[in-house]
Amino acid sequence: MGQYAVIGLGNFGMAVANALIKKEMQVIGIDKDGKKVELAAELVTKALEMDATDIEALKESGVATVDAAIVGMGDDISSSILVTLSLKELGVPIVITKATTVLQGKVLEKVGATRVIYAEQEMGEKVAEWLIEPDIFEHIKLAPDYSIVETEVPDTFVGKTIEKLEIRTKYGVQIIAIKRKQGQIQIRKDGKLEPTGEGENIIIAPAPKTELIKFDRLVIIGSNKDIERLGKVK
Repeated sequence: MGQYAVIGLGNFGMAVANALIKKEMQVIGIDKDGKKVELAAELVTKALEMDATDIEALKESGVATVDAAIVGMGDDISSSILVTLSLKELGVPIVITKATTVLQGKVLEKVGATRVIYAEQEMGEKVAEWLIEPDIFEHIKLAPDYSIVETEVPDTFVGKTIEKLEIRTKYGVQIIAIKRKQGQIQIRKDGKLEPTGEGENIIIAPAPKTELIKFDRLVIIGSNKDIERLGKVK
């Protein structure tokens, strides 16, 4: 179970917190507005009323041990900068910070933000999905329960055909395209493989006999439940 901190419990912060809780993650919610904290207390794992720009208070809150932190204080750029700096100093590996302008975003990136988000509530769920399932590159919601996603091919699928894997039968999803890196595969000094080409071929509606190879990216369609189940395959 992942652990996350959401700092700033406005529309954006609450949307992220809500999406993370739905994924059964642990969430620390922080805001200096007591009313927002009171509302969040019914949703998050732990709700704290505090000034997040105080690094000592942040230390005591336990955020130093979380997997990632989301700073949703986009309207207060000075506070966003201070909090982002403090989180990086405390060793939080991933810090996602909300900004309202491109200029603010550039400043936040300079001070250590892992990623800058500009949108409001509609982005909350997508941020949570990116945190929990970083292997998914794109996510297009078709309906409340159905989506198209682009994801890395699981290692256990490499070298096997779509027909042999019985992906549709076993997982309930359908591969509608394969994005395949061009060029040769080389071995790096650390022993890992990587493609040498920069382009990619797109195989639309791949045939059942198509063999999946390392570095393929699958574009699949299905219910969110089935997509999540496939995402657990390594």
